[in-house]
Amino acid sequence: MAKYELVVALVLSLSLFRLTSAGDPDILTDFVAPNGTNVDGNFFTYTGMRSLMGFNPPTTFTVTKASLKEFPALDGQSVSFAVLEFPPGSVNPPHTHPRGSELLFLIYGSLEVGFVDTTNKLFTQTLQTGDMFIFPKGLVHYQYNFNQTDFAVAVSAFGSASAGTVSVPVTVFGTNIDDGILAKSFNTNVSTIEALKAGLTPPPTKA
Repeated sequence: MAKYELVVALVLSLSLFRLTSAGDPDILTDFVAPNGTNVDGNFFTYTGMRSLMGFNPPTTFTVTKASLKEFPALDGQSVSFAVLEFPPGSVNPPHTHPRGSELLFLIYGSLEVGFVDTTNKLFTQTLQTGDMFIFPKGLVHYQYNFNQTDFAVAVSAFGSASAGTVSVPVTVFGTNIDDGILAKSFNTNVSTIEALKAGLTPPPTKA
């Protein structure tokens, strides 16, 4: 994939971010700057995506973020971004973003995506390069690169400077919820829960 394609993707996503559901409160100033700081153009510039411009095929599922944590100038602006890189056969496990919807733009490869609504209905789609998909705010969703020989790259825009991420596998099995409670909840036994926990490797930070 040529470098300029990623640049075009980022610009297009920027123009579309207001389609996402904003989850941040309105501010009463033009922007939010650190107290006692005289800001200049550097404050409004984020260079963390430069590393992507060389663009080698990913070997692990990787997310490069531009959210409030990485880019403080986003405070109050109700927008953030992430570039998602999928090696062949990789998955971004089920997760939610409690404070913002996600508008995903697939710029290379193919992905199977889906989300589950509050009636437990599953909505899925197979995306090809150039397709977009919206994940409504707060709903469990996933992305899967089903291609076993080629990678995929997507750019996601969020309707919040800090959309947050709650990983379903890590939240359920990677925290300190009692094994007995989990066994009853999943109608299984404690040994099965222990086996699931033993096999769980926390995934990289998602988008």
